[in-house]
Amino acid sequence: MIALTAPVGPADAPLVVLGPSLGTSTILWESVAPLLAARFRVALWDLPGHGAAKPVAEPFTVGDLADAVAEAVGEPFLYAGVSLGGATGLELLLRHPGLVSRAAIVCASPRFGEPQAWHDRAAQVRAQGTPVLVSGSAERWFAPGSIARVPVLSGRLLHALSDADDESYALCCEALAQYDVADRLGEIAVPVLAVAGAHDAVSPPAHAEAIAQGVQDGRSVVIPDASHLAPAEQPAAVAEQLIRHFEGIAR
Repeated sequence: MIALTAPVGPADAPLVVLGPSLGTSTILWESVAPLLAARFRVALWDLPGHGAAKPVAEPFTVGDLADAVAEAVGEPFLYAGVSLGGATGLELLLRHPGLVSRAAIVCASPRFGEPQAWHDRAAQVRAQGTPVLVSGSAERWFAPGSIARVPVLSGRLLHALSDADDESYALCCEALAQYDVADRLGEIAVPVLAVAGAHDAVSPPAHAEAIAQGVQDGRSVVIPDASHLAPAEQPAAVAEQLIRHFEGIAR
């Protein structure tokens, strides 16, 4: 269902697993991963039909994605994921307690809008393909100035959306339509860092604060000059927050 890269970094270091947002691939993390790999072993995963992962044709849930990540990794790890990857992280914490020792939930929410909007997007993609989403995604994904600041990476991310398998993308949308862990956050006991982009309208800072307040041991942080793809827009700031969180360094 997913594709997991081989870890890169010191052989005896803790393992960090990085998860993508809907429509992107492991390239979302490519500016952050080297900064983490100086201290950790770093592996990344792709959603079904995205990047290196094979397309799928059968429905799945965000919980199923979490199970697939847990099975693919096969050892205890630290976790950070963006948007749908962040939702997968919360499901990992709920479904596999003890497997993830610390998690960063980046540009994500306990639930993502109304289910019908996701069903509508799935239908649109099945009818017209993922390229129809590129223009709107460019507006949602990036803060003012981000595309000019990282033009090559921004372009590659939008191409990754256009290249994603239509049916797999639609099934991801339908998984998000079912996803809602708002009432279960209190079951999560491990330390959680909820990261928001200051300009993110999809998962605004209030959603990060809701996650931080809902779990037993959480805090939130807002990344300036970032929207929904903070690791691509502000890699140094995101990496600094992740390192501090994963190493248990107090603010």
